[in-house]
Amino acid sequence: MKRIFFVVAIIFLGAFSKLSAQTDLVPYVNPLVGSQRSAIGYGGTMPFVTTPFGMTDWTPQTRQNKISVTSYNYDDTTISGFTGTHQPAIWMGDYGYVTIAPQIGELRTTPDSRQLPYSHQSEVARPDYYRVLLDTGSDGKIQAEVTATERCSMLRFTFPASSTGRVLIEASRPGIPGMASVNPETREITGYNPHRMDAHLGPLALPNFKGYFVIQFQQTPKAMKTYGMDDSKAESSRGAYAEFEPGQTIQLRVGTSFISVEQARENLQREIPGWDFEAVQRALRAQWNAKLSRLQIGGATDADKTLLYTALYHALLYPRVFSEYGRYYSAFDDSIHRGESFTAYSIWDTFRAENSLLTLFAPERIDGMITALLQNFKEGGWMPKWPNPSYTNIMIATHADSLVAEAIRKGFHGFDREVAWQAVYKDAMTPPDGDTTRRWLDREEHTPYEARAGLTYYKQLGYIPTDKTDEAASSTLEDSYDDWCVAQVAKALGRANDYQFFLKRSLNDRNLYNPALGLMNGKTSDGKWAPIGGGRDDNGNRSVSGWTEGDAWVYTWSPLHDQAGLIQLMGGVEQYDKKLDQHFSGGHNVHSNEPSHHYGYLYDFGGEPWKTQAMVRKIAEKEYSPTPGGLDGDDDCGQMSAWLLFTAMGFYPVNPASGDYMIGSPMYGEIALTLANGKTFRIQASNNSPENLYIQSATLNGTPLNIPVITWEQIQAGGLLHFVMGPKPSRWGSKWRAAPVAARPNHS
Repeated sequence: MKRIFFVVAIIFLGAFSKLSAQTDLVPYVNPLVGSQRSAIGYGGTMPFVTTPFGMTDWTPQTRQNKISVTSYNYDDTTISGFTGTHQPAIWMGDYGYVTIAPQIGELRTTPDSRQLPYSHQSEVARPDYYRVLLDTGSDGKIQAEVTATERCSMLRFTFPASSTGRVLIEASRPGIPGMASVNPETREITGYNPHRMDAHLGPLALPNFKGYFVIQFQQTPKAMKTYGMDDSKAESSRGAYAEFEPGQTIQLRVGTSFISVEQARENLQREIPGWDFEAVQRALRAQWNAKLSRLQIGGATDADKTLLYTALYHALLYPRVFSEYGRYYSAFDDSIHRGESFTAYSIWDTFRAENSLLTLFAPERIDGMITALLQNFKEGGWMPKWPNPSYTNIMIATHADSLVAEAIRKGFHGFDREVAWQAVYKDAMTPPDGDTTRRWLDREEHTPYEARAGLTYYKQLGYIPTDKTDEAASSTLEDSYDDWCVAQVAKALGRANDYQFFLKRSLNDRNLYNPALGLMNGKTSDGKWAPIGGGRDDNGNRSVSGWTEGDAWVYTWSPLHDQAGLIQLMGGVEQYDKKLDQHFSGGHNVHSNEPSHHYGYLYDFGGEPWKTQAMVRKIAEKEYSPTPGGLDGDDDCGQMSAWLLFTAMGFYPVNPASGDYMIGSPMYGEIALTLANGKTFRIQASNNSPENLYIQSATLNGTPLNIPVITWEQIQAGGLLHFVMGPKPSRWGSKWRAAPVAARPNHS
């Protein structure tokens, strides 16, 4: 019997060896994906030239960015410059940015006046390089090229032979007290931009915040001047420019910093000490290939590979580095510290799958990312929800608890676990300032840090009442999951009493189940059911249903940790699956927003995994394509992309902090994931095709796998997960049931 097993294993591995590793995968990345509105949706992405997790991203600017507007939109026909941006998502603002614009002719300082037409036919967009031709009319075209490092960039402008070339540096915008200065002797333009577009969304004033820059030219300018510096009311932004003899190719390198001009210069000297544009570009390409090559795909077309490697590119952009060679500016106490830092955690979105993907593809970053959140806690009093780079109070719950719990569950040890406990315990037990006197409106301006809004009521009633706190029903359900995460941290640290307390409290989600509707339903402070689909307060101007970015259908299955409890509440797996059927057939699954991302995998819990297999394939086909309009909904710092990558591999972290992954339907014949420990985890799907999407049988390293679950440890051990696929549903995995969290507690 052992001999047969050995032979079978050799056959499986031999079959998989046909997948030859590709080393240059950058050509499969299309950074334009998600940058166009289309029938699928709008991803709000930009064609960034940057490193994985780069501090500053470089993109052409087709429109002036702001909250809800990104710098680049595929449908625009002109470019007004190239921006070193820190805007992480369309709904977030930028901060500390700098814009560089090549031009000829008269000086034009405003974005509208300096626009130049371009064509996508002349555009080359890759993670390591961007090139475009800018049409100046009868004078000819300016060729613009960009490459980058983690904190710096190098640009090259080739001007028409008959025209004086000018490079304009926009330090800030009207009304923003930025600064630029010139030094002809060193061929430098230096300055800073203190703009934080979403500063009004958080509680902190940061008088010391600035985005600094140093720009150095290889060629000697014939003139260097500033503009708008003497008139604070000037319509033009404040900046500077350098002019050059006609027909030159001008190279410039740019250092950025949040510490000082001197640090920006040091960053530049460390990262781009010379003037070899191609060498910088080759080094950046190598960095991306080192990451991309950890995913190998077989049985896929070039379009399929573009889809997946672009998704991996998007997922590896965030959180972004926010430290500079051993020091960082803290946007939580407005001071400089020693250490490593990150920012741009879209945690309400990314705790679901993006963070879990990083534990596989960038585990070397996880300790630093968790440490950064704990530093934020020590410097500002709380771990943030959505640092950009400071508190913004965007979205609900405290899902940094999930990131901490997941890191501990997966064995990461490079952060202070006692500080982590202090941080998650405060999230779970300390109401925010003014908790019972504020509604905590979505994106309410100039409020204290929101933390768990309505926590006072949650502790008293077992839920957050809709007549006291906005988004109360959604918050109750998501706080329950975070309580489960806090319980896991307590368990890992040997805090048995705390573990039992938070485990029991994590079942507060059940207090909102309305058996008459078979759905979750908000409650008012007197224990009555709130209007399920809306309703207004006594003034007639506020919805009191209690949901955020969704409704009762979107949120009923949201307790990621308590699907077994939900099955019990609904009366068993048949009713659970029937309700899921109604959810999907009724059009309630909105994949463009994150609360629905795990819903396709829930049939695994209800004993009908073949429905999961069909549903996740259907969602992937409908919501993604390798085109500029190929993302349905804001990518949200990689979460939309992470969903696709997990689904393509054939599994998904429904409860990310559990270390379990629910099985879906692998999209391609062969996928290999190179792990940081040197092992390889392979997924093979024999007979796979768009029609053969149903799992008939599965083995893990030759041993039958009869449940639709694999674990973190099984992945880390490496080996082969082998599926046999077919055109019809099978009963594979149908007997598995999730274990309940605990007995249902009594609440009034």
